[in-house]
Amino acid sequence: MDFRCVECGYRINKELFVQYSPGNIRLMKCDNCRAVADEYIECEIMILLIDLILHKPKAYRHLLYNMIHLQAANLECLFWKLALGFLLLDAYRILLLNRSEEEWGLSVSLPSLVSRCGKMLMDLLFGNFVFLCTLLLMTRFFLDESAGVSRYKDILFTIFISSYFKIFLIAMMVWEFPLSVLFIIDMFVLSSNTVALKVITDSAMNKCMSACFCAYAVKLFCQTSARHHLPRSWR
Repeated sequence: MDFRCVECGYRINKELFVQYSPGNIRLMKCDNCRAVADEYIECEIMILLIDLILHKPKAYRHLLYNMIHLQAANLECLFWKLALGFLLLDAYRILLLNRSEEEWGLSVSLPSLVSRCGKMLMDLLFGNFVFLCTLLLMTRFFLDESAGVSRYKDILFTIFISSYFKIFLIAMMVWEFPLSVLFIIDMFVLSSNTVALKVITDSAMNKCMSACFCAYAVKLFCQTSARHHLPRSWR
């Protein structure tokens, strides 16, 4: 992915800034809108995080195009780290949904514990496989007809990195929250995925929302159906 202007999304064929000496840089302007191509270069990381939480498209352009492009040498390693973090946080979410004193108390036998862990692993892998496949198909045929196989990895990368709000699940390891908080986190992740998908595909917001919502709905449906068809000993 090339550099982009965070204001208008125009492709930048030159560097985003010129460095004259350490700490002395000049930000380049966009040839299309004549605004500073990327103002976040001089901003603190906290400002970027706040704008990401506020779902500002220009913050996502900086993150998905410019910031990632500057770290292109470690892109492959970063992709797999994000994928692993995505799965681990989703696994903890499933654990929170299934956890109760009756299921995970000290009296649980080893075979029962192994069967439940196996069920959780199946929910995790099957659910996310269906989710990502549905999202890629929706992106390919519904959002961007010109997107080929070479862009699939970019879309997966976008979904992994825009699911950053799942990191707030870690707070539930320390403090007790009602399970309704999971619903709030899911809504933030859905909206973040939608904005990121809009930025990466240049599609309409309603289409991106439909694609993400359908992918999550199919994931939920498949996970629920799989639980109902499990052997009784696995439940």
